[in-house]
Amino acid sequence: MTKCHATPAEIERLIHHMKTVSADPAPSWGRDFARSIVKQAGRRGWMPSAKQFGIMNRLVDDLFNRSDHEEGDIVVIED
Repeated sequence: MTKCHATPAEIERLIHHMKTVSADPAPSWGRDFARSIVKQAGRRGWMPSAKQFGIMNRLVDDLFNRSDHEEGDIVVIED
């Protein structure tokens, strides 16, 4: 297993967003992965592997890209 060379701040940021991904009510592989990461992150000294870090980054990117492109509650009225 290859170690992750990310900074602690980067890892904390991703873990913070993994909590949002894990709260998705729709069953998915990503949701289950995020739940696993949140659980593992509670262990002292835990660091994600390079592969886990990459997946975490993709899930967070998807989280922000999805929310940017989905319709929300705001309706834009043009004059």
